[in-house]
Amino acid sequence: APEGYEIKMTGEDETINEAMIELFKMLALAIVFMYLIMVAQFQSLRSPFIVMFTVPLAFTGGLLALWMSGMAVSVIAMIGFVMLSGIIVNNGIVFIDYTNQLIAVGIEKEKALVEAGKTRLRPIIMTALTTILGLSTMAIGFGMGADMVQPMAVVTIGGLIYGTILTLVVVPCIFDLFHKKEKARLREGIEEIETTLDQ
Repeated sequence: APEGYEIKMTGEDETINEAMIELFKMLALAIVFMYLIMVAQFQSLRSPFIVMFTVPLAFTGGLLALWMSGMAVSVIAMIGFVMLSGIIVNNGIVFIDYTNQLIAVGIEKEKALVEAGKTRLRPIIMTALTTILGLSTMAIGFGMGADMVQPMAVVTIGGLIYGTILTLVVVPCIFDLFHKKEKARLREGIEEIETTLDQ
Protein backbone atom coordinates (compact mmCIF):
# COMPACT_ATOMS: atom_id res chain seq x y z
CA ALA A 1 0.00 0.00 0.00
CA PRO A 2 1.24 3.58 -0.69
CA GLU A 3 2.71 5.58 2.19
CA GLY A 4 0.02 6.86 4.58
CA TYR A 5 -2.49 4.19 3.51
CA GLU A 6 -3.37 0.85 5.08
CA ILE A 7 -5.33 -2.18 3.84
CA LYS A 8 -8.06 -3.54 6.11
CA MET A 9 -10.51 -6.39 5.44
CA THR A 10 -14.04 -5.31 6.37
CA GLY A 11 -17.62 -6.18 5.55
CA GLU A 12 -18.51 -9.87 5.25
CA ASP A 13 -14.96 -11.12 5.91
CA GLU A 14 -14.77 -9.15 9.18
CA THR A 15 -18.21 -10.45 10.28
CA ILE A 16 -17.15 -14.07 9.58
CA ASN A 17 -13.92 -13.66 11.56
CA GLU A 18 -15.79 -12.16 14.52
CA ALA A 19 -18.36 -14.97 14.40
CA MET A 20 -15.55 -17.60 14.34
CA ILE A 21 -13.87 -16.02 17.40
CA GLU A 22 -17.20 -16.03 19.28
CA LEU A 23 -17.81 -19.67 18.33
CA PHE A 24 -14.34 -20.68 19.57
CA LYS A 25 -15.15 -18.96 22.90
CA MET A 26 -18.51 -20.77 22.99
CA LEU A 27 -16.79 -24.10 22.33
CA ALA A 28 -14.23 -23.51 25.11
CA LEU A 29 -17.02 -22.56 27.54
CA ALA A 30 -19.07 -25.63 26.55
CA ILE A 31 -16.10 -27.92 27.28
CA VAL A 32 -15.43 -26.25 30.67
CA PHE A 33 -19.12 -26.49 31.69
CA MET A 34 -19.32 -30.14 30.58
CA TYR A 35 -16.27 -30.99 32.67
CA LEU A 36 -17.66 -29.20 35.75
CA ILE A 37 -21.07 -30.91 35.42
CA MET A 38 -19.36 -34.31 35.13
CA VAL A 39 -17.17 -33.56 38.18
CA ALA A 40 -20.35 -32.90 40.17
CA GLN A 41 -22.00 -36.08 38.86
CA PHE A 42 -19.02 -38.45 39.15
CA GLN A 43 -17.82 -36.90 42.45
CA SER A 44 -14.33 -37.23 40.98
CA LEU A 45 -11.86 -35.20 38.91
CA ARG A 46 -10.30 -38.16 37.13
CA SER A 47 -13.35 -39.89 35.55
CA PRO A 48 -14.56 -36.72 33.75
CA PHE A 49 -10.98 -36.10 32.58
CA ILE A 50 -10.92 -39.58 30.95
CA VAL A 51 -14.34 -38.88 29.35
CA MET A 52 -13.02 -35.58 27.91
CA PHE A 53 -10.55 -37.54 25.75
CA THR A 54 -13.53 -38.37 23.49
CA VAL A 55 -13.80 -34.69 22.43
CA PRO A 56 -10.49 -34.47 20.44
CA LEU A 57 -11.31 -37.87 18.86
CA ALA A 58 -14.66 -36.54 17.66
CA PHE A 59 -13.13 -33.28 16.40
CA THR A 60 -10.58 -35.27 14.36
CA GLY A 61 -13.48 -37.22 12.81
CA GLY A 62 -15.35 -33.99 12.07
CA LEU A 63 -12.31 -32.44 10.35
CA LEU A 64 -11.74 -35.65 8.34
CA ALA A 65 -15.39 -35.62 7.20
CA LEU A 66 -15.06 -31.96 6.08
CA TRP A 67 -11.83 -32.75 4.20
CA MET A 68 -13.35 -35.85 2.51
CA SER A 69 -16.44 -33.89 1.41
CA GLY A 70 -14.28 -30.96 0.22
CA MET A 71 -15.86 -28.43 2.59
CA ALA A 72 -14.13 -25.60 4.42
CA VAL A 73 -14.18 -24.91 8.16
CA SER A 74 -17.01 -22.37 8.18
CA VAL A 75 -19.25 -20.75 10.81
CA ILE A 76 -21.91 -23.46 10.18
CA ALA A 77 -19.25 -26.20 10.52
CA MET A 78 -18.13 -24.64 13.82
CA ILE A 79 -21.70 -24.88 15.15
CA GLY A 80 -21.44 -28.59 14.24
CA PHE A 81 -18.28 -28.88 16.38
CA VAL A 82 -20.08 -27.24 19.34
CA MET A 83 -22.95 -29.73 18.93
CA LEU A 84 -20.51 -32.61 18.59
CA SER A 85 -18.68 -31.78 21.83
CA GLY A 86 -21.94 -32.20 23.74
CA ILE A 87 -23.04 -35.40 21.98
CA ILE A 88 -19.79 -37.41 21.95
CA VAL A 89 -19.18 -37.29 25.73
CA ASN A 90 -22.33 -39.42 26.23
CA ASN A 91 -20.44 -42.50 25.00
CA GLY A 92 -17.60 -41.94 27.46
CA ILE A 93 -19.98 -41.22 30.36
CA VAL A 94 -21.96 -44.43 29.75
CA PHE A 95 -18.74 -46.50 29.52
CA ILE A 96 -16.83 -45.00 32.47
CA ASP A 97 -19.86 -44.92 34.79
CA TYR A 98 -20.57 -48.63 34.25
CA THR A 99 -16.88 -49.54 34.66
CA ASN A 100 -16.77 -47.63 37.97
CA GLN A 101 -19.93 -49.44 39.13
CA LEU A 102 -18.38 -52.85 38.34
CA ILE A 103 -15.11 -51.97 40.13
CA ALA A 104 -17.13 -50.76 43.16
CA VAL A 105 -18.73 -54.22 43.53
CA GLY A 106 -15.30 -55.85 43.56
CA ILE A 107 -14.72 -56.85 39.91
CA GLU A 108 -11.10 -56.61 38.69
CA LYS A 109 -10.28 -53.55 36.59
CA GLU A 110 -9.47 -55.47 33.35
CA LYS A 111 -12.59 -57.65 33.66
CA ALA A 112 -14.70 -54.57 34.46
CA LEU A 113 -13.45 -52.79 31.29
CA VAL A 114 -14.19 -55.84 29.09
CA GLU A 115 -17.64 -56.31 30.69
CA ALA A 116 -18.47 -52.59 30.30
CA GLY A 117 -17.40 -52.78 26.63
CA LYS A 118 -19.66 -55.77 25.98
CA THR A 119 -22.67 -54.50 27.94
CA ARG A 120 -22.55 -50.87 26.82
CA LEU A 121 -21.64 -51.51 23.15
CA ARG A 122 -25.26 -51.71 21.97
CA PRO A 123 -26.56 -48.55 23.76
CA ILE A 124 -23.48 -46.57 22.61
CA ILE A 125 -23.96 -47.62 18.96
CA MET A 126 -27.74 -47.03 19.14
CA THR A 127 -27.25 -43.51 20.55
CA ALA A 128 -24.74 -42.65 17.81
CA LEU A 129 -26.86 -44.22 15.03
CA THR A 130 -30.04 -42.29 15.93
CA THR A 131 -28.16 -38.97 15.59
CA ILE A 132 -26.30 -40.08 12.43
CA LEU A 133 -29.51 -41.23 10.70
CA GLY A 134 -31.38 -38.13 11.87
CA LEU A 135 -28.78 -35.85 10.27
CA SER A 136 -28.17 -37.99 7.15
CA THR A 137 -30.71 -36.16 4.93
CA MET A 138 -29.18 -32.82 5.95
CA ALA A 139 -25.67 -34.14 5.21
CA ILE A 140 -26.75 -35.25 1.71
CA GLY A 141 -28.17 -31.76 1.14
CA PHE A 142 -31.71 -33.01 0.59
CA GLY A 143 -34.49 -30.43 0.71
CA MET A 144 -34.72 -26.65 0.36
CA GLY A 145 -31.91 -24.73 2.06
CA ALA A 146 -30.28 -27.95 3.34
CA ASP A 147 -27.01 -27.18 1.51
CA MET A 148 -26.59 -24.12 3.76
CA VAL A 149 -26.43 -26.20 6.96
CA GLN A 150 -24.82 -29.24 5.26
CA PRO A 151 -21.34 -28.70 6.85
CA MET A 152 -22.89 -28.88 10.35
CA ALA A 153 -24.39 -32.32 9.62
CA VAL A 154 -21.19 -33.54 7.91
CA VAL A 155 -19.06 -32.53 10.95
CA THR A 156 -21.48 -34.15 13.43
CA ILE A 157 -21.80 -37.42 11.46
CA GLY A 158 -18.06 -37.70 10.77
CA GLY A 159 -17.20 -36.93 14.40
CA LEU A 160 -19.76 -39.42 15.73
CA ILE A 161 -18.63 -42.31 13.50
CA TYR A 162 -14.90 -41.79 14.13
CA GLY A 163 -15.33 -40.77 17.79
CA THR A 164 -17.65 -43.67 18.70
CA ILE A 165 -15.36 -46.32 17.17
CA LEU A 166 -12.25 -44.88 18.84
CA THR A 167 -14.03 -44.27 22.18
CA LEU A 168 -14.47 -48.04 22.53
CA VAL A 169 -10.70 -48.50 22.16
CA VAL A 170 -9.05 -45.32 23.49
CA VAL A 171 -11.19 -44.70 26.63
CA PRO A 172 -10.53 -48.18 28.16
CA CYS A 173 -6.79 -47.74 27.44
CA ILE A 174 -6.69 -44.30 29.13
CA PHE A 175 -8.77 -45.63 32.06
CA ASP A 176 -6.27 -48.49 32.50
CA LEU A 177 -3.32 -46.07 32.26
CA PHE A 178 -4.70 -43.71 34.93
CA HIS A 179 -5.49 -46.55 37.32
CA LYS A 180 -2.02 -48.07 36.84
CA LYS A 181 -0.52 -44.81 38.13
CA GLU A 182 -2.82 -45.05 41.14
CA LYS A 183 -1.64 -48.63 41.81
CA ALA A 184 2.00 -47.53 41.56
CA ARG A 185 1.37 -44.73 44.10
CA LEU A 186 -0.36 -47.18 46.46
CA ARG A 187 2.59 -49.59 46.15
CA GLU A 188 5.05 -46.79 46.91
CA GLY A 189 2.98 -45.81 49.96
CA ILE A 190 2.91 -49.41 51.27
CA GLU A 191 6.69 -49.73 50.76
CA GLU A 192 7.27 -46.48 52.67
CA ILE A 193 5.10 -47.72 55.58
CA GLU A 194 6.97 -51.07 55.60
CA THR A 195 10.37 -49.26 55.63
CA THR A 196 9.22 -47.06 58.53
CA LEU A 197 8.01 -50.09 60.48
CA ASP A 198 11.30 -51.95 59.87
CA GLN A 199 13.26 -49.01 61.26
